[in-house]
Amino acid sequence: MKFFVNFLSAFRIAASFALIGTVMSGMYLTTFILFLLAALSDFFDGFLARKYNVCTKIGGVIDHIGDKLLVVNTFILLAIMMPAPFIIIPVIIMIARELYISGLREFLGTQKMEMPVPKARFSMGKIKTTLQMISLVAFLAWFVLGAHVTSLPTSKIWIYTIYALPNIGIVCLWFALVASIWSATQYTREFLTKLKKIK
Repeated sequence: MKFFVNFLSAFRIAASFALIGTVMSGMYLTTFILFLLAALSDFFDGFLARKYNVCTKIGGVIDHIGDKLLVVNTFILLAIMMPAPFIIIPVIIMIARELYISGLREFLGTQKMEMPVPKARFSMGKIKTTLQMISLVAFLAWFVLGAHVTSLPTSKIWIYTIYALPNIGIVCLWFALVASIWSATQYTREFLTKLKKIK
């Protein structure tokens, strides 16, 4: 089971780079399926690791890298495909947030200290990740429809879907930005608390 859990995390890393090729080749359906499988693997590897008690430090590192690469790479691709300010601005800020938190973790690592997930009633980090995934799934599904619909749809369901998907993506993207900033403030408070303990 430990091997399978780590395999899921490694799959997410590989998928994050494979997405570059599928997007550049215009294979949006493959991109959508690959991203969906990678996103689902994020849930299952954590669930299985906790259920079967096979959590390891190396597994945690691979899982963390896989999560960040999947989201960051896909957001960069999204910004390339939709170079609009309402896409680029939140994407840049959220990527900067990831680098900022990684910097805090790296500094504490030099002091032999860890940066745990801040204890709060609601985990903004998990909410942020969930919103990011929903946003990316909505955008990728929209690209799939755009690539495969050769004529104007007449069905109201199709029309509503085509108009709803990008709007869902944009709304979730900006809510993810809010959760991302909120989460960063929680990590910053935790970092400052630990900083006081460093002599």
